[in-house]
Amino acid sequence: MANTTLNRHTELHELLERLNLAAMATIFADLALKAAKEGLTHEAYLYELAKHEEEQRTHRRTERLLRQSGLPREKTLRTFHLGQLPAALQLQVERLKRGTFLETAVNVIAVGKPGVGKSHLAAALCHEFILQGHAVLWISTATLVQRLLAAKRDLRLPHELTKLDKFACVMLDDIGYVQHNRDEMEVLFTFLAERYERKSVMITTNLVFSEWERIFKDPMTTLAAIDRVVHHSVILDMTGVESYRAKEATHQHLHPHEKSQMLPQNESPESSSATIIVATSTI
Repeated sequence: MANTTLNRHTELHELLERLNLAAMATIFADLALKAAKEGLTHEAYLYELAKHEEEQRTHRRTERLLRQSGLPREKTLRTFHLGQLPAALQLQVERLKRGTFLETAVNVIAVGKPGVGKSHLAAALCHEFILQGHAVLWISTATLVQRLLAAKRDLRLPHELTKLDKFACVMLDDIGYVQHNRDEMEVLFTFLAERYERKSVMITTNLVFSEWERIFKDPMTTLAAIDRVVHHSVILDMTGVESYRAKEATHQHLHPHEKSQMLPQNESPESSSATIIVATSTI
């Protein structure tokens, strides 16, 4: 009888593997024992199996999407100090993290001085989208431009743009730091034009739109690029947010009694130290 049961378990394990039900294949024997002990019905037993398989598939899909995204894994909403933002911006973030704007190819542009957490916030939102099952690509603008330029030189730019199409959102980090020559400007504009009203783009920049001519050089191209980016977009205006890097540097140079004077009345030096550590991790 024991041999018969063992054979049936072996056969079921092999069958589940062939059906690409790896999670079920791993857990079914333990669940069968649990079902026997607790007197579960066949329906309850199968439900537990299916639930476990679904959880494992979701986990594997999330891990796959994270690997291909290039996202910095530590930059999530959990490590972002949301309280640094004005209430209106916090409300925008709460709405954006639902990911519904991806369905209508809306863009997101985070504008602000260096050190205010633009990149961290954008990465944190992208993490949320991946948890919802969306494919996301995190890439610096400079890296994307060189990737597209190489594809253009090899006469495979359309193919490269098609590959990027699989991502519901492409996050372009630090667009304002890139100084393009004409060829680089053209491939960046081509990318933005191709995704217009089809797929979402997220952009972080330290340049307000009136300064984007420094990126695209030609005034008409600049206007056309801004038009395509801004037409359907959410603007995260972080220009009034204080730089955490500047705040930390100032704090480090203060005399101890000056630091204590900067604390809220109900906050101890020990709790302030913890706050500074958290603030450092958000940049």
